[in-house]
Amino acid sequence: MNRLISTEPATGTELWSGPIGDATAEVAAARAAWPAWAAQSVSYRIETMRRFANVVRARTAEFAELIARETGKPFWEAKAEVGSVIGKVDISVSAYSERTPMRKMEGALGSKVAVRHKPHGVLAVLGPYNFPAHLPNGHIVPALIAGNTVVFKPSEKTPASGAFLVDCFHEAGVPDGVLRLLIGGPDEGRALAGEDGIDGLLFTGSARAGASLARQFAETPQKILALELGGNNPIVAWDVKDIDAAATMIVQSAFLSAGQRCTACRRLIVEDGTEGPLVDAITRLIDRIIVDNPMADPQPFMGPVIDIAAADALQDSWLGLMMKGGKPLRRLDRPFEERPYLTPAMIDVTDIKDRPDEELFGPVLQMIRVKSFDAAIDEANNTRFGLAASLIGGTPKMYDKYWANVRAGVINWNKPTNGAPSNAPFGGVGLSGNHRPSAFYAADYCAYPVTSVEAELARATITEGLRDPFAER
Repeated sequence: MNRLISTEPATGTELWSGPIGDATAEVAAARAAWPAWAAQSVSYRIETMRRFANVVRARTAEFAELIARETGKPFWEAKAEVGSVIGKVDISVSAYSERTPMRKMEGALGSKVAVRHKPHGVLAVLGPYNFPAHLPNGHIVPALIAGNTVVFKPSEKTPASGAFLVDCFHEAGVPDGVLRLLIGGPDEGRALAGEDGIDGLLFTGSARAGASLARQFAETPQKILALELGGNNPIVAWDVKDIDAAATMIVQSAFLSAGQRCTACRRLIVEDGTEGPLVDAITRLIDRIIVDNPMADPQPFMGPVIDIAAADALQDSWLGLMMKGGKPLRRLDRPFEERPYLTPAMIDVTDIKDRPDEELFGPVLQMIRVKSFDAAIDEANNTRFGLAASLIGGTPKMYDKYWANVRAGVINWNKPTNGAPSNAPFGGVGLSGNHRPSAFYAADYCAYPVTSVEAELARATITEGLRDPFAER
């Protein structure tokens, strides 16, 4: 039997292995379990989710260590991710109540108009590696509350974290058929997406994979497709008063999770000629960042990126920027050649013509100098993506202009680009999504509204367009 093996990025040690699954069999099992799960009351499904939260809470340390070892992110950050998994339950309960309530209104002739919501059926969830528990959980919990059954395929780079998550659901009393785990690589993901038996697909990942799924689903409009994709996110720093605070937010935005967040800042846009103090503060902070094993003591700010291939690709992209005319402010170095550790890097790309509009999914911050605030807004929009953007500094009037003109699904003021709240919608425009925001709005794509006009007695009349029955005699 073929098996998928997961190794620790920090050490190369084998962490976990499991048999590669069969998409058709998993979808069939979820389909068989769906009628009984959908027939349960919403309160029963919610109570099951609350038990799930308690299971995860009791296993926090174990879960966090697994995530840290499998992703390479620091243990402190993995613990925060587990906290988000727990918190998602209460947020999803509130969202289901607010976004999909039952409503009744008065209709004509004493009838009632009712609006209720139904689950789609079997939903496939494809998870990413950067948040292997929190992000798929953000699809799974609202899908189960709504009455769907789920087939979840974790990233082939983080299958152990996905398997642990599913185990917690089952321990809490979610029936085996209601949540199925599909272990495998890209082939299994494509097979799951192409299964006739699914009623929708919820995906978090790269824009390239999202575009491929959109093409695949183009001829199946009856199936829901929710895409949460990447970003080439800008921060505009303008008329900054507190240089140290601004530098801290920029470093957090660019280098948390080793830059492996879809909301990470990729582009820093500054006023040409005034950027010196801010750049000095950023580079001083970069020089203090600890890059180390996720379980090291003291804890690092950054661990490795996910694997050797990712590190190699980032280094190639970095060299490409330099060859096009980029000027390094802090280099992208490889402190341990045999492992995928990278140092946080910053490069001035102002003089590069036709800058690549790509999501460099790692610790690379590109700086662009412009002459005016209008030019800064134009540069912020100089991307096919539209996930997150932030303005640091400025005035309320400038922020109003920034908010009104920048195309993004998350627009912040004097806050980092990353760390979006779970009690609000999360999603983007352009190549960053397909107008199916997740987080608090995930309830919207987990159930569909049904409008009913209802009356206890059947009464009907036709007043126009009929012949007079007495005139024919």
